[in-house]
Amino acid sequence: MALATQHSFARTGLGAWMAATVAAVTDTLRKRHAFRKTVTELSALSDRELADLGLNRSAIRSVAYQAAYAN
Repeated sequence: MALATQHSFARTGLGAWMAATVAAVTDTLRKRHAFRKTVTELSALSDRELADLGLNRSAIRSVAYQAAYAN
């Protein structure tokens, strides 16, 4: 008597969950980095340079948030 078995592994279960989790964490870290970099760069500008861009210091975090998380 002969027995043949074929195993096919699809990306379901734990593997898919781990891949999705890693992708979500990576995306979150990239967005956080973009937010922090934008805040740092805008904060380094003078008030006059910010005014030329149509911004004031109180809008820096809001603008950085939109730049990082709007997409």
